[in-house]
Amino acid sequence: MFQVFSDFASWLIYSLIGLSPDTRLGESLHFFVEDTTKIFALLVVMIYVIALLRASLNVEKVRDYLAGKHRFFGYGMGAVFGAITPFCSCSSIPVFLGFTSAGIPLGITMAFLITSPLINEVAVLLLVGLLGWKFTAMYILIGIAVGILGGMFLDAIGAERWLQSFAADALKKGRENQEGLVTEPEEEQKLTLKERHEFAKDETTEIFGRVWKWVFIGVGLGAALHGFVPDGWIEAHLGDRQWWSVPAAVFLGIPLYSNATGVIPVMESLIVNGLPIGTTLAFCMSTVAASFPEFILLKQVMQWKLLATLFVVLLTAFTLVGWFFNYVPLM
Repeated sequence: MFQVFSDFASWLIYSLIGLSPDTRLGESLHFFVEDTTKIFALLVVMIYVIALLRASLNVEKVRDYLAGKHRFFGYGMGAVFGAITPFCSCSSIPVFLGFTSAGIPLGITMAFLITSPLINEVAVLLLVGLLGWKFTAMYILIGIAVGILGGMFLDAIGAERWLQSFAADALKKGRENQEGLVTEPEEEQKLTLKERHEFAKDETTEIFGRVWKWVFIGVGLGAALHGFVPDGWIEAHLGDRQWWSVPAAVFLGIPLYSNATGVIPVMESLIVNGLPIGTTLAFCMSTVAASFPEFILLKQVMQWKLLATLFVVLLTAFTLVGWFFNYVPLM
């Protein structure tokens, strides 16, 4: 299925441009062209198809559904909704306030916000195409588990007391409204096929416009690693499953920033270059969910104590994930 992209890259780089496949530049550019065209094709086709299926999904429905659920059930549903809704750190503030205003416990909200940048439909599709179903399923389960456990822990320690005052007031008011406010259910509006097509087209255009640059950045970094990093260098420095290599990879990912879409080609290249799966997962999850830009945004709704606690929770979780998959056989 994906051979056409490899053939196109070979024709462009080796035949038309005339680079040799034995050179690092030729190998790197071939990797870049093949993965970029493959990812863009998946983006356009699959985002459109998925958008047709989720044309009626919106944040308000997710929020209202979670508001009425039992606390422990809510952690799981919050993480699952985070996995299937296309939010990233740039949209974390309005989503956070929307959930707190509905009276949803902080842990459920955090389960949603932790999982959402780690997993989305684009990332899942790309992972399937690049690394296969087994790795994709593993990645999804890890992301959901981190969201659930992180949310449960934050509720257990009463972390909501460390919200900024306006966010805490919104949460309190939302809880008061849950029992006293009764609203008439809105009549479900059924979209026509044309309306769904328009929604899917707009969704494809919007998401593609938002992530294409991250695809170029991610594939570019992956191509550089694939073509120019000396053979065995990564494996020699971080690939021997030393206990310190996983936390080192986690801290290395913090200053960087990417979304799940952009980090997947980097993940593929790191694995190809010999980095263990656990170390690779720890690095990439840190880059996506524990980066400085996201925490700068979250400072608007969280006090420093909550930010620091969340930071430690994520770093600990990613380190444990890395150690687990480095030392436990997957087969």
